[in-house]
Amino acid sequence: QVQLVESGGGLVQPGGSLRLSCAVSGSIFSINTMGWYRQAPGKQRDLVAAWRSGGSTNYADSVKGRFTISRDNAKNTVYLQMNSLKPEDTAVYYCYADGSRGSGWFSLWGQGTQVTVSS
Repeated sequence: QVQLVESGGGLVQPGGSLRLSCAVSGSIFSINTMGWYRQAPGKQRDLVAAWRSGGSTNYADSVKGRFTISRDNAKNTVYLQMNSLKPEDTAVYYCYADGSRGSGWFSLWGQGTQVTVSS
């Protein structure tokens, strides 16, 4: 069974840093996309950053220059380094991944991890 395992998150003061990680566990052939979305209370879930096969990345305008997404291919893991955090970054962060496995295509969401930026 393919699943996503998230870690990281927590409470941090404004200006601080956190790193989120998300690993794909289980038997897969390839990963097409891995990324992070976030959802604040009462708002929709929005893309934060994504990594795509071939190495391209994209970021929400609100996090450009502060967040960096990277991937460890050997571990099928993606990281989100979040620096200069602001209170408006407070949200539940969800990992997303899609790709191919023995039974076909997979598209998965992680369980979500809370990030709170507050003094």
